[in-house]
Amino acid sequence: MDNYPFFIFIPTMDFNTLLNKAKEAAQKASAEIIKIYESGDFSIEAKADDSPLTLADQASHKAIVSVLDSTELPILSEEGRSIDYSERSNWEYFWMIDPLDGTKEFIKKNGEFTVNIALVHQNEVVLGVVYTPVLGEMYWAVKGEGAFKDGDPINVNSFSLEQPNLKVVASRSHLNEDTQAFMDALSNPEIVSKGSSLKLLMVAEGAADLYPRYAPTMEWDTAAAQIIVEEAGGKVLRKGQNASVVYNKEDLLNPHFLVQGKVK
Repeated sequence: MDNYPFFIFIPTMDFNTLLNKAKEAAQKASAEIIKIYESGDFSIEAKADDSPLTLADQASHKAIVSVLDSTELPILSEEGRSIDYSERSNWEYFWMIDPLDGTKEFIKKNGEFTVNIALVHQNEVVLGVVYTPVLGEMYWAVKGEGAFKDGDPINVNSFSLEQPNLKVVASRSHLNEDTQAFMDALSNPEIVSKGSSLKLLMVAEGAADLYPRYAPTMEWDTAAAQIIVEEAGGKVLRKGQNASVVYNKEDLLNPHFLVQGKVK
């Protein structure tokens, strides 16, 4: 028998097609959210089963799934069914989505909420889309291809932690002990604020330098924005470690983390 070389076929993902699907899904979801967002004043309503916030969450989820189902990849969503780790730990690729990120911002009607769609490969995000329904701004990134806002490249700031007046994303009224300690170690930092995953994107586009998130978040809150930060030249590091935040853990709660631009 002739000796022919043996090849193992490994399917590759068409990231451009998947990116376009994610963008389409984000825009379709945003249209559904805006219908409800503009329907009236609901600032005093809680997240009851029939509240505008809940309806917007569900409508966005359904719109995203209606588009992403065609990719035949599993979907993990804040609004979807709970999926046991024994099942999802075997996923090679899957979508992780937050149909409406920024609950408080939605209720306040300040526009600072987003639709977040990420493609995760094993434990790492490789594609992310974040869309702002009110402003109609689209952020996206694919691993190795840079980060973009409405088609224009974005980049983080380059700085030294010793320099004064660094812009730090934080809340003046809700600085916990760990965040305050981080701020105290800096030289006269300037506090800036924003809702939802836009906090990470402020670092990605150079509107802020640092974002210490030393409080609970879930994986779907950060997945899409993390790849955008990283492709813009920044990092999303576990608190006190030089290790990136990872995904599809058994516990979907994120560790506390620090988002930073390019530190010299």
